[in-house]
Amino acid sequence: MEKELNYIEINRNSWNTKTKIHLDSEFYDLENFLKGKNSLNEIELDLLGDIKGKSILHLQCHFGQDTISLSRLGANVVGVDFSDKAIESSQQIAKETKAETRFICCDIYELPQYLEEKFDIVFTSYGTIGWLPDMDRWAKIISDYLKPNGHFVLVEFHPVVWMFDDDFKKIGYRYFNSGPIVETLTGTYADRNAEITESYVMWNHSISEVVTSLIKRGLRIESLNELDYSPYNCFQHTVEFEPNKFRIQHLGDKIPMLYSIKAQK
Repeated sequence: MEKELNYIEINRNSWNTKTKIHLDSEFYDLENFLKGKNSLNEIELDLLGDIKGKSILHLQCHFGQDTISLSRLGANVVGVDFSDKAIESSQQIAKETKAETRFICCDIYELPQYLEEKFDIVFTSYGTIGWLPDMDRWAKIISDYLKPNGHFVLVEFHPVVWMFDDDFKKIGYRYFNSGPIVETLTGTYADRNAEITESYVMWNHSISEVVTSLIKRGLRIESLNELDYSPYNCFQHTVEFEPNKFRIQHLGDKIPMLYSIKAQK
């Protein structure tokens, strides 16, 4: 229980350390982003649709590339992340790119202490919900911040991916949520050779847990899609079978790697 109580501190320290590595990494390609490159993928762009003039709340935004990309497409965006180093960086990048994107540094469960307005869209993507212990509290935040008829858009790595060990050689974890997973990792997904070793706390969330939590909070699921690739080269032993589409080489198209949800309040 103690590990669960201090998970925010452990994970914040980890993400604060990773932020500097990520800013300098080829993975995030900050140089081209500053020149105007959009960091969003076709998957989430298709789900979001035309966002010009819409208000968007972006949960767990890291250092804000996707948040600023949403702004560049004409949306009024607020990004939230609990890493103070990431939010400092996002504010600096927004200033450099003249983006009118707002950022808030807090744990998303505490967001009601910092933000009152409602939004047309709540958005979160790629490696976010595993850092949260409680999907019901998460879904309540989403529901509370959506305007009536507003939409929630999620693109996330498939829970089947998180069942495997790091080499994708064997099943090492339960598909279902069994409580906190506490581990230590050297390097990061954006730079596996980075000379950092950080502890972290995560949770596995089945698709049924995620979907049920949203339904209970008054959201109607409009679409649930599963995909057999990742747009990011962030796992071990990947092969790029089409531009910006990656699979685990020895598993091919046999496992789902992503899923997406679009839901309406």
